Amino acid sequence: MTSTETSFPPLELSPDTPDCLNVAELIVAYLERLEVDYVFGVPGGAIEPLYNALAASACRGGPRPVVARHETGAAFMADGYTRESGRIGVCVATSGPGATNLITGVACAYDNGIPMLVITGQPALPLFGKRALQESACTGINTLEMFRHCTHYNSLVSHPDQLEAKLVAALMRATRTPRGPVHLSIPLDILRSPTTLRAPSYDIGRLQQVPPLVSDDGVEHLGCHLIKARRIVILLGGGCGAAAAGIVRLAQRLGAMVVTTPDGKGLIAPGHPLHAGVFGFAGHASAEAALRDPAVDLILAVGASMGEWTSAGWSEALLNGRLIHVDESDEHFSRSPMAKLHVQGHLPTLFERLTEWLGPAGETQVSERLPQTDCPGDARARMGLREQAEELVHPHALMHVLGERLPPATRFLADAGNSMAWAIHYLKPRDWSARANESAAPDRDGDPAHIAGGWLRVTMDFAPMGWAIGGAVGTALANPNVPVVCLTGDGSILMNGQEISTAVAEKLSVIFIVLNDAAFGMVKHGQRLSGASRVAYELPRTDFAGLAAALGAHSCVVRSVDELATLDFPALCRRNGPTVVDVHIDGEAIPPIGVRIQALRAAAVSSGTPD
Repeated sequence: MTSTETSFPPLELSPDTPDCLNVAELIVAYLERLEVDYVFGVPGGAIEPLYNALAASACRGGPRPVVARHETGAAFMADGYTRESGRIGVCVATSGPGATNLITGVACAYDNGIPMLVITGQPALPLFGKRALQESACTGINTLEMFRHCTHYNSLVSHPDQLEAKLVAALMRATRTPRGPVHLSIPLDILRSPTTLRAPSYDIGRLQQVPPLVSDDGVEHLGCHLIKARRIVILLGGGCGAAAAGIVRLAQRLGAMVVTTPDGKGLIAPGHPLHAGVFGFAGHASAEAALRDPAVDLILAVGASMGEWTSAGWSEALLNGRLIHVDESDEHFSRSPMAKLHVQGHLPTLFERLTEWLGPAGETQVSERLPQTDCPGDARARMGLREQAEELVHPHALMHVLGERLPPATRFLADAGNSMAWAIHYLKPRDWSARANESAAPDRDGDPAHIAGGWLRVTMDFAPMGWAIGGAVGTALANPNVPVVCLTGDGSILMNGQEISTAVAEKLSVIFIVLNDAAFGMVKHGQRLSGASRVAYELPRTDFAGLAAALGAHSCVVRSVDELATLDFPALCRRNGPTVVDVHIDGEAIPPIGVRIQALRAAAVSSGTPD
């Protein structure tokens, strides 16, 4: 069934259904229509009616609450749920500090284009202006104004009759391009107020459907450029989503090399003969060489935001007159003004139409494919395994072992910092072809699953520490049929590691790999590589296995490659609950963060300040 044929079953009303729903119950009824499974949050007095409605919903098989340990973690969980399931993530918080705690996770989703419904509470309307407890309206700490800067729709519901129209408008906006979070702030008395409805009156599934608009002229212009090009490199960005397979087939037809952005890694098989690695943060020399090859006369960038990390610090290797930029969001085009062509449209449809325009394979004359570049990672990782010292684990050896020992369908989430850098550069799952035989998240009608990445999930641009910890919880809840591995650092787990307790409560078999080097690693190496003062990066060596055990999780400590080799990863994947693997890594190993250092140096030069 295509997205345009999607239909949702009507809400079944039991004989004891009351004459009308209250506002909180109406919200949950819409979530049931959208087949949302979970609502992530931390309860509080100002949103108690919403939790009452969720309790009733859970009894009839509808969405149930998942209690995070901090509201930021709830937003990260909703983010991970959306990335894996393709359905909208929902997070809720009480008024005041509950709402402000959500903001970091919501801002991350906004910067990464992740659809999310955010609901926060307020004291009852008659209490506005009286300094009620945790008042966060315009007469208190104005959280509504705070959310305005990181949401695509943001409104206070001040009357029960407003709720349905505002909720539907918010849900529609969340899934429009550019996608992202939307926010409703609802006072306590409004949540309790009855409506005049016994069921949702809008067909939200139909309203959320967006016609897959594609310009005929855009397809034709793009096709003409591809036919005329002698040698092509395709940059596969994280925004490609469901279009990735079609783009790779186009690359095979055109003989084009494929490089990915960091958030696009995982959308093409690492061992694919046309794959030349990652371009951007923690990327590969092979990818940059492919883009800089003077024989290449066309660079086709698809679904790439052209931010600092996805463009290698706005490198001229990518941003030049050979570039054609294709994207669903025209906002991204503002960062590629030098491109010779911009094409906007629904990417899966656009590439289907492009394939039709090109005609049957073999009719279009294209040049011979580029010479293959070695896919990076393996040789150096194996060398690291051979040369490893008795104590401490080299991070690229760790990535090699994880890629070799974990099943092909594993979802890896890498946290901001060196964990992400090592994963982007070295992580390479084995037996890619076997993924087709592994369990995967079942697609539901509507938005495609895996809209925001392949087997490696990262967060670009805003990049908050600890995102992967909550994100892994949301991913595992969205799809219990595949292994989920969180790659995080000691700094990140000290910041957000309490969400391991949520994984314990939910009995999720997430494996948390902690790269423990007793430091804020990216800060430490960034200072050294840039010649800055070495200060404020040290952390005490923490027993994360002991911390995990205190939270109720399985745990172990790995201090050498030999100990790493003895881990029974299949058994860890089958455990009824999370496992924390505290890996003592070699803190002197230099991470592949050169792009970040170059960007910092360029900023210093442009501002006239000393490097």
